[in-house]
Amino acid sequence: MDINGKVVAITGGAQGLGLAMARVFAEGGARLALIDINADVLASARDALQETGATIETFVANVADEESVIQTFDAIVDTFGELNGLINNAGITRDGLMLKVKDGQVVEKMSLAQWQMVIDVNLTGVFLCGREAAARMIESGSEGVIINISSISMAGNFGQTNYSATKAGVAAMAVTWAKELARYGIRTGAIAPGYIATEMVMGMKPEALEKMAAGIPLKRLGEPGEIAQMALAIFTNDYISGRVFEVDGGLRL
Repeated sequence: MDINGKVVAITGGAQGLGLAMARVFAEGGARLALIDINADVLASARDALQETGATIETFVANVADEESVIQTFDAIVDTFGELNGLINNAGITRDGLMLKVKDGQVVEKMSLAQWQMVIDVNLTGVFLCGREAAARMIESGSEGVIINISSISMAGNFGQTNYSATKAGVAAMAVTWAKELARYGIRTGAIAPGYIATEMVMGMKPEALEKMAAGIPLKRLGEPGEIAQMALAIFTNDYISGRVFEVDGGLRL
C-alpha cells in the first residue's frame, strides 16, 4: 500500500510509540486519525505534527468501551470518507506478582481489578477497534491494513501476568484476522517491541536504564522511530500478512 493520501487511525496516537508512528506516517503523506482518551495530549500531538503538513484529526475515545469505539470509527469515516489503516497501539500496564509470599504465607494477590483493567484496554480494546475498522473497510470496499502492537512480553514476563496475556492475545488476533480478512483485501500484522526509549522509559533511573541496556545483545534500547519504520514496512509491503515481528535488538525474554 502506498500510504500517501491514505487514512490511518492510530490508537494511543498522542504520545510515545503512537506519536512516533504518527510522525513517520504523516511524513509519508498519510491522513491521520489520532485516537486517545486524553484530549489535552491529543491537542499537543496535533500541534507537534503540524510541521509535516499532513491532515490530522483527533478523536477522544475509550477503546475499552464498545459504544465509544463505534462512535469514533463512525466519526472517522464521516470526517475522511474512508478508512485504510489502523494501528492498535493503545495499552496500559498494572504490573505485580500474581502472588506475593512471605514465610510460606500468601500476603498479597494480583487483584481482579489489576487483571481486568489491563484486559479491558489491551485486549478488548484491540478487538473492538480491529472489528470496527475492518467493518468499515469492508463496507466501503477499501483495501486496508491493521497492525496490533504486541510486546516481547507476549512470551511471558515476571510480574506481568495480565500484560503478557494481553500481548500474546493481540499477536494471536493478528494471525487470526489475516486468515479471516484476506478475502476482503485486508492485511494484518503485529509488532512486538523490546525495550524502547519512550519518554516514560527514559524517566527511569540511569542505573536501571544501564542494566536494561546491558541485557540486550545490541547493548542499547530501541528508538521509537525504529518501531515506526517496522509499521511502515508492514503497510507498504503488500505480501506481508499474519506475521508477528519482534523488534527487540536480539533480546528474548
